[in-house]
Amino acid sequence: MLRDPRAYLNDILEAAAAITAATAGLDEDTYRRSRLVRSSTEREFIIIGEALKVVARRNPRLFAAIPKGRQIIDFRNLLTHEYLNVSDRIVWGAIQTDLPILVQHCTQLLSELNQETS
Repeated sequence: MLRDPRAYLNDILEAAAAITAATAGLDEDTYRRSRLVRSSTEREFIIIGEALKVVARRNPRLFAAIPKGRQIIDFRNLLTHEYLNVSDRIVWGAIQTDLPILVQHCTQLLSELNQETS
């Protein structure tokens, strides 16, 4: 049985919350020096990218409503397959700039999907 698209949006939001919690109070330099925080953050970004990959395949209309969805999947692929090329500065930038926007869009889409099924 296929999972409901809302489950994938929840996965994204939970992973984003974990990233936010892991990096709360840190600056970029502190982030860069902590392998544990970097590893956990990158793992959560991989989960986000994997969830979006499934959404793209199973619900193209929903995926189209997520800005930069393709870039997020590409970022997941970089983190997964090209770890030597991962830039801590780029990951930090994604945490600071892109993650809040993704959370905003996924929260809105989840709300819309919940309204459709009520």
